[in-house]
Amino acid sequence: MKKIIVCLAMAVAIVSCNKTTDAKEFKTAYVDTNKLLDESIEKKDIEEKYKAKADVMDSRLKVAAEKFQSEAASFKQNAMANGQAWAQQKGAELQQREQELQYAQQGMLQQLQTESGKEMDSLVTKYKKIFKEYGKDKGYDYVFGTGEAATVLYAKDSYDITKELIKLVNDKYKSEGKKEEKPADKKEEAKK
Repeated sequence: MKKIIVCLAMAVAIVSCNKTTDAKEFKTAYVDTNKLLDESIEKKDIEEKYKAKADVMDSRLKVAAEKFQSEAASFKQNAMANGQAWAQQKGAELQQREQELQYAQQGMLQQLQTESGKEMDSLVTKYKKIFKEYGKDKGYDYVFGTGEAATVLYAKDSYDITKELIKLVNDKYKSEGKKEEKPADKKEEAKK
């Protein structure tokens, strides 16, 4: 009985699909959004900017941590010589400083995540506008995005416009007066 119902439902679906002869032909394309972002010069520049900021913050924290470790080692050596009252007071101070270092590290990480998240959100919004303009200019009815939240289950490779859009977003970014620095340029800048 269930097989008959399933077969009947499939037959109705096939007949209803065949009746859509008035359907409009759509011009569609898709973009591999992960690949687009991986090859986006602007995204790479944003990542590099925040990696450099993280490195600066990390070096500051390392200096503070090394100073703390030095004081902790000194504390262990002097604890016996200076007595229990001194050891308790100095131990409490060291615990407080260790906690402050942990809070500083968490604060810096959160600041970097917030700032980089805002820039990446702004980049995505910018790219959505570019996609919309591109779709209108090229006469597409639909441009789908694939990636982590895939919206296309099947597409012919001939519909893939990812390379065109990578070139477009990178050219647009370069025309704004910004361009990707070469690794040698970044190393020289870091030395200064």
